[in-house]
Amino acid sequence: MKYKSVFDIIGPVMIGPSSSHTAGAARIGRVARSLFEREPKWVDVHLYGSFAETYKGHGTDVAIIGGILDFDTFDERIKTSLELAEQRGIKVVFHVEEAIPEHPNTAKVRVGDEDGELELVGISIGGGKIEITELNGFQLKLSGHHPAILVVHNDRFGAIAKVSNVLAKYEINIGHMEVSRKEKGKLALMTIEVDQNIEEKILKEIEALDGMEKVTRIVE
Repeated sequence: MKYKSVFDIIGPVMIGPSSSHTAGAARIGRVARSLFEREPKWVDVHLYGSFAETYKGHGTDVAIIGGILDFDTFDERIKTSLELAEQRGIKVVFHVEEAIPEHPNTAKVRVGDEDGELELVGISIGGGKIEITELNGFQLKLSGHHPAILVVHNDRFGAIAKVSNVLAKYEINIGHMEVSRKEKGKLALMTIEVDQNIEEKILKEIEALDGMEKVTRIVE
């Protein structure tokens, strides 16, 4: 097996006993916060498999909420994230699920407020690495370890080319790209991982394209 860096071997700098159950969980929560683009008023967390069995002992609960509060894996505040969420008026509920997931470390995270909500499914694959496998019902594969943009758009001919042309204009290299749709001709989700953080003006330029509904980003 080849490793890209020493951190693939020793794991991430983190708070907690487990890179999978703590660091990975924090990153799942932080992706949810990033895509929701603000602090939510309520959080529902559904835990599956190994997450469900050991979430308190391994700190998965405080890690996910710490991520939703926008704490990085090494932030000492993760230890008290449940208390901090309560102080901020965020209602947090955990659900231990008996269903057997495809991956043993699986969490479904729902966040929301009076203006909207977001739901994602994330898995922790080891060494602090994660994958987001579902977002608001769209199937996808998002690592959460690279800058990315997510574009909800009408499922029409030329949509992918329009977005690609804007990124090419600003010399932004695409590392991974995929498109998911629930139904032909309806809404689709374009997931694009790139090599650099995307500036706000570029997001607005993409969102202004014909057929685009919403554009969000994940920064490194």
